[in-house]
Parts: sequence; C-alpha cells; structure tokens
Amino acid sequence: MAHEKDLSRRDFVALSVGAGLAAATGAAAQANITEATVSVKTPDGTCDAAFIHPASGRHPAVIIWPDAFGLRPSMRDMAKRLAADGYSVLVPNPYYRVTKAPGIDMTNFSFQNADNMAMLRKMMGGIGAAGAAERDAAAFVAFLDASSAVDTTKKIGAQGYCMGGPLVFRTAAAVPDRIGAGASFHGGGLVTQAPDSPHTLIPKMKARLYVAVASNDDARQPDAKDVLKQAFASAKVPGEVEVYKGLHGWCVPDMPAEAGKPIYDKPDAERAWTKLVELYREGLRS
Repeated sequence: MAHEKDLSRRDFVALSVGAGLAAATGAAAQANITEATVSVKTPDGTCDAAFIHPASGRHPAVIIWPDAFGLRPSMRDMAKRLAADGYSVLVPNPYYRVTKAPGIDMTNFSFQNADNMAMLRKMMGGIGAAGAAERDAAAFVAFLDASSAVDTTKKIGAQGYCMGGPLVFRTAAAVPDRIGAGASFHGGGLVTQAPDSPHTLIPKMKARLYVAVASNDDARQPDAKDVLKQAFASAKVPGEVEVYKGLHGWCVPDMPAEAGKPIYDKPDAERAWTKLVELYREGLRS
C-alpha cells in the first residue's frame, strides 16, 4: 500500500478538483442508468431479480451472484457501478425458491449466533441442491439474451461473492459458449472432496477466470490455491488466483463485523474491483 505523503496546498487543491470531477462524472453516469425489479422464469419457479443497465443502447451483460445475505442494496450498488461503466447487469435473488429478496435481516445478524447460522444454512440449501445453480444460470443467460439492453454479440460476465464464488464456476461451466469472464471474490468451497467440486468444472469452461482468495480462507485451506492453479493450467483455461490480506467478505461494504472488528477492507476491495474491470474489458469487450 502507498504511504501517505505530505501535500502542498497546490497539490491538495489539484487533487480535490480532480476528485470532484470524478465524483461528478460518476454521478452523471449513474443518473443515466435504468433500474428495475424483474421476474425471471426458471425450471424451478420465478426468480425476482434486479436488472440495472444504461438507459439506452445494447451492452455486454453481467450476472452478479450475491453472497449469503442475498439481493440487497449493496449488491444493487455494485450493479449500478458496472452499469455506469456500460454493462447490463442482472442480480438474482438466490433464495427465490423460498422467499422474496432480501430474505435475510442483517440488522442484528451475528456469525456467532447459532440460530442465525442455522437459518442461513437453511436458506442456502436451495441454491446448493444438485443442478440448481446450473438451471438458474441457463435461465439468467436466456433472460439477458432476450433483453434489448444486451449486446448478444458480446460474451457475458459473472461475478460472485462468498457463496456466489462457486456459483460463478457453475455458471461458466453450464453455459460455456456465453460466459466469457468470471470472478470469484472470497468464494467458499471452490475446492472440495465432492465429485462435482467447482474446481473439477474448469475443463468445461471457455471463460477467463479471476479468483480472489481471503487470507483466512487460505490459512484454513492453504493447498486450495495450488489445486486451482493446476486445474486452470491442465485445462488450458486462462485463470488467475490471488490471495488478499483481507478476511472472508472483505469486498462487501455491509458485511457484518466479526468479533467486533470490521471485515470490509475498502483499499483491497477497490483493488479487487480494478481487477474485475480489467477482466471484463478483456473478456467481454475484446
């Protein structure tokens, strides 16, 4: 990380003006986007989702798989940020089989509360069922390809957080001809002993992948990153695996604190976002 440096008054004014212009530009871009709650038909029912895209034109599409707390304002904000950059973004409610979004009250949620964790695991059961994510992925891609806001000549991107990480792998493997780039941020369970472990799906992919690993996840499973790297290399699928210093959940601004300490790490979250933007530029716009 860069060290803070003393700034002259002139430097400070220049930086302040630049930041003001950047903020104004970002605000203007977000003012030109359309946000709607949509219904996506899937083989398992009807999924409520946020669909956020530039107000006019056709653009490369992106699917955002939320973390375990589901579709909520922080996930919509990520979609708005991508839409301001020229992407048409679908954020599904991963728990549509049991409830409408958001489905989970984060107000007093605690990872140390057994009842909270039991409820969370129950919610995650539907999307974790065999074939569920693959069915959903195909339906989401079909929805996007039917939208006038999507440029179907471009590939689709997929990004996921925590439980959404392995869903990115399943999406890329389920619809390989349409998914051109995927990113997992502090994804859980990417390498398991199960025969359908996400890492075993890499040979089915045609996308380029970026896997950002949390430091405590790496400490618990230090060989996982090497297994992923080897799987990418063996399948000749372009993939990058990087371990961050942040804890599991560091990319998500509203992630509840753990043991009284914040999990969200803005500097590293921004670095991860920069990698995401580069990934999409290469995989979806080239």
